[in-house]
Amino acid sequence: MPEIDCRGLACPKPVLETKDAVEGNPGEEVVVRVDNQAAVINVSRFLKSRGWMVEVKEDGEGGFYVTGSPSGEAASCELMPDLPREGQKILVIIPTDRFGRGDEVLGRGLMKNFISTLGEMGDELWRVVLVNSGVHLAIEGSECLDALEALLDRGVGILVCGTCLNHYGLLERKAVGETTNMLDIVTSMQLASKVISL
Repeated sequence: MPEIDCRGLACPKPVLETKDAVEGNPGEEVVVRVDNQAAVINVSRFLKSRGWMVEVKEDGEGGFYVTGSPSGEAASCELMPDLPREGQKILVIIPTDRFGRGDEVLGRGLMKNFISTLGEMGDELWRVVLVNSGVHLAIEGSECLDALEALLDRGVGILVCGTCLNHYGLLERKAVGETTNMLDIVTSMQLASKVISL
């Protein structure tokens, strides 16, 4: 049974190390040691996407053991099972909590309007990715929560960078979307028909 020590590794390294272990030891249980909640979420999400059962235990030193076991079901080859819908697949990357440069109050208001208007893209809008200070849009108390939840209700994926949430101390305050990692983001860019970055 492979055991990987990913403590101290930045995203997406723990997921990539886990992927290598799973692919290099097919059908074997894998144990991944990590030192932060974002890595727990990302490694668990990856293993579950492969159809594996996941168990998380604290290691007694402030870290965690994430154990993945093949469930016997056919494992998915896709990292992200929610593939784009038919037709155009637009991915929007939002790396900030305000739109444009200059006045901060104006920029935050413009961002709220932008997110509220994203639904006008219709079924072509596939995913919205929040990175860096853009993760502030998905936390409790954000003025953009209602608009993001409305997009989610329409089937739009909302991916929120786990490393960024961790950096800003916001992991526990995320209120909408799925905590994700750089491998998911890069794969999303690859699958999208069009990528729009602010």
